[in-house]
Amino acid sequence: MKALKLSIAFLALCSTTLLLCDEKLEDYISETKKEQFRYDYQKNDAESSKLRDSWIAPLNLNYSYSKSNSYGGDVRINEKTSIVMDQPIFQSGGIYYGIKFAEASKIYADYSIDVAKKKLVRDAISLLMQIKQMDLKREKQNLLIKNAEISLAQKKEDYLNGQLDSGFLDSAIIERNQLIQALYDIETNKERLISKFNAISDMNYKDAAVPSLEIITQKEFLEDNIVLTMSQSEIEKNRHFTDVTMAKYLPKINFFAGYNWDKSEIAFQPNEDYYNFGFKANLPLDINSFRDMESSKVDYMKSKLVVEDRKRELRAIYEQVMQNIENFEKKKQLSVENRDIYERLLADTKQLFEAGYKAEFDVELMQNSVEIQKSDVAIYDIDKQLELLTLYEMYKNEI
Repeated sequence: MKALKLSIAFLALCSTTLLLCDEKLEDYISETKKEQFRYDYQKNDAESSKLRDSWIAPLNLNYSYSKSNSYGGDVRINEKTSIVMDQPIFQSGGIYYGIKFAEASKIYADYSIDVAKKKLVRDAISLLMQIKQMDLKREKQNLLIKNAEISLAQKKEDYLNGQLDSGFLDSAIIERNQLIQALYDIETNKERLISKFNAISDMNYKDAAVPSLEIITQKEFLEDNIVLTMSQSEIEKNRHFTDVTMAKYLPKINFFAGYNWDKSEIAFQPNEDYYNFGFKANLPLDINSFRDMESSKVDYMKSKLVVEDRKRELRAIYEQVMQNIENFEKKKQLSVENRDIYERLLADTKQLFEAGYKAEFDVELMQNSVEIQKSDVAIYDIDKQLELLTLYEMYKNEI
């Protein structure tokens, strides 16, 4: 753990931001995906406006037409028209709380869309990194196959010269075949990754640049964490909803007004028009009012606990990512050391080859071994980048 803390401190000194290539991160997802998210934001705006103005009562326009005949054969035609308004003007704070709840709901919903979009962007970048990593693994596998073929040729020659048992030759053949089968698996996995990438991105994976992500501090990760911010906005939303729920059971005052016009073709029933207006008060007495308010209060209190629990989860995620990065760094360092060893052996082998003490395949074997270690270094670098993507998915800041 002490080593982990030291490594985290060192990495934090390297950088405190995520540095990316020229492309904006949104560019990694397709235009149709981006358009869908734009529609999600637009719908959220519309729903928020509808909720914000829900306290404004509609103006009702009514019209009726009726035609009838009596036993005497007279035809009666009646037309009625009215304009009626029944508008709340006081709801014990419910109007104000309703507007604040609508605003808080919009903020929470926008963050929910942001989280979904960042997850999709993260998936696209992760797939692209894995595709590039598969290229490196394929190069490494081809080098391993070449070395296996060299080893097989040596054992075959020794076997034909009676210097080696057939069991060793069989083992060499099996090892070579297993390496070739593993190459086929790598190629299959790459095609699968390409298919997934093409489903969510318009980019050509061959030309797309892989972002270069750097370390952020735990403090920055928590302060600019979109998941945590979304949870905090839920607290505000639930707080205003508690106020809205309480206001439902407090006194209300409405202003009502109407204009009516009646027309009749009956001689003894004259046409008339009239208006009315006034005020009315209401105090609902509902047996479930306390339970309703208590339920909304519980949601509010729970959302506070969720934020604290989320912080704990995010700290654990950050520490796990840092631990994984440290392990990949150790593996990378081991590959660097192995590369240095093979480079020295390669230099010595070349000298012995020139002096006639080593064969050409010995030089090729060492050269391949050097390249294999270089591939491992690059593979571990991508593994570290994939770990950092876990942090980026929840990191709010854009570059």
